[in-house]
Order: sequence, then structure tokens, then C-alpha cells
Amino acid sequence: MSGGAMIRDAGLNAKRLAMHQKRKRVNAVALTLSLGAMAFGLFWLMWILFETVRLGFGGLNLATLTEMTPPPMAETGGLANAIFGSLVMVGLATALGTPIGVMAGIYLAEYGQKTWLGSTVRFINDILLSAPSIVVGLFIYGLVVARMHSFSGFAGVLALALIVIPVVIRTTENMLSLIPNALREAAYALGTPKWKVILSVTLKSARAGVLTGILLALARISGETAPLLFTALSNQFWTSDLSQPMASLPVTIFKFAMSPYENWQKLAWAGVFIITLGVLALNILARVLFKNKH
Repeated sequence: MSGGAMIRDAGLNAKRLAMHQKRKRVNAVALTLSLGAMAFGLFWLMWILFETVRLGFGGLNLATLTEMTPPPMAETGGLANAIFGSLVMVGLATALGTPIGVMAGIYLAEYGQKTWLGSTVRFINDILLSAPSIVVGLFIYGLVVARMHSFSGFAGVLALALIVIPVVIRTTENMLSLIPNALREAAYALGTPKWKVILSVTLKSARAGVLTGILLALARISGETAPLLFTALSNQFWTSDLSQPMASLPVTIFKFAMSPYENWQKLAWAGVFIITLGVLALNILARVLFKNKH
């Protein structure tokens, strides 16, 4: 090998070594910044969870789950009516919004991929996904509450259902789009009609992901306050009449936490603890289902 070739090889090796060292420095900086950002987020998250457990667990007892919301400065009282109202409105909203969301998601994934209607629905759905929940509450207020001249649990159900629908639509469409076309083509080759292919092949294959989206939508509306302030408002007493104002846990927490009364503040923290446990359980269940899908 000539001297010139050796010099060129040495120069190339030096350049490679310099580039390697530069990449290592950039990687170290990026890794440090990433770890710092993760630590910053985890610090506040752990602090929030610690305060929730510390203040919320102390106010949690049998009376909290069995007694009605108390007047100020009362020695006893609980959140039974608020818990019941939240369960009713969240459950009905999920039952109302889920079929609409699943069917719309099926249409977008199986029929409306390249149609103008599919593009329009997808665009509107994206707007609903990014719209603040208070806008949904104001919409239902103008559409239902103002016309009925009364706040009602039914209006709260409609507001929460409008939040559920776009989440379920997006999840259903994405999960169905991940199903390989080979499965559909194999079913078509056997003479299976399209509607049966959707029900028996694609939807069945994507059921875990669709169910995950439903659970995530359920977790989201469980803590919504703004839509219920404009629709269901609140009620100090137990009621199952959807035509009347109905108590809910998020609104009760908001009202009690803003008050100067110690007993209300204690119940507010207990309500925060209950909601946190519920949302945590739903997210864990959703992740377990999604993990089993793979």
C-alpha cells in the first residue's frame, strides 16, 4: 500500500472516530434531557398522587359511601348521592355513545376510506376530539337545558355521550384499519357477505382494541366537570329522576373544594381519591386488554 493511500485511510478513520464521538455526545445530551423531562413529570405526578392519598384516604369511611352530601359544618355526611349520580350519567352516556361511535368507526374503516362523506365525518370527529368539554356543555345547555327551562340528568348524559362518541370512533377506526386485508379477502373468497365479514372477522379480531377505546372514553368522562355544570348542575339529595338536576362526583368535588367549610373540603378530597382509584382501575384494565391483543 502506498503512502498516499495510508494517509487517506488514516484521515477517513479519524473522521469516523470524530463523527462517532460527536454522536456519543449528542446521544448523551439527548438522553440526559429525556431523563430530566421524565423525572420532572414523575415528580409532579407522584406529588399529586401522594397528596391525593394523604388527604383523600383520611376522609374515606363508610359514611362517605352511604350518606347524602351534608350541609356546611355538619358532623356527618357523605357522597352517596354524588357517586350514584356519576355512575348513572356515566353509564348511560357510555351506553348511548358507544354504539354510535362503533358503527361510525366501522363505516370510516370499511366503507368510507376514500369517500367525501368519510372525509367529512373524519374531519368533524377530529374537531370534536380537540374541542374543550365546556364547549360541549354549552352546546347541550343551549339545545336542551334552555329549551326545557331546567337542568337535568338527561342533559348531562347527552353532554357526556358527545365526549364518548369521537373517542370511540377514532379508536374503532384505527383498530379496524390494523386488521390485515388478507383476512377480509379470505372471507370474501368463501362467499361471505361484507356485513358478516365485518362482524365475524374484522370486528372480532379488533374487539380488544375497540373495548380499550371504550374504557378510555369511560375513564375520560368520569372526571368531567364543566359539561355537567351547564347541564345536570347538582343536587344535595338522592334522586334517580333524569328530568331533575342530579348530583355528580366531579361537580360536588368542585363545589366542596372551593368552599371555606372544613367538612366539605374533607369530603372533596375523599371524592378525588375515589375518582382517582376508578380512573386508575379503568386504565389498568384497558392496558391489560390491549396487551392481551398482542
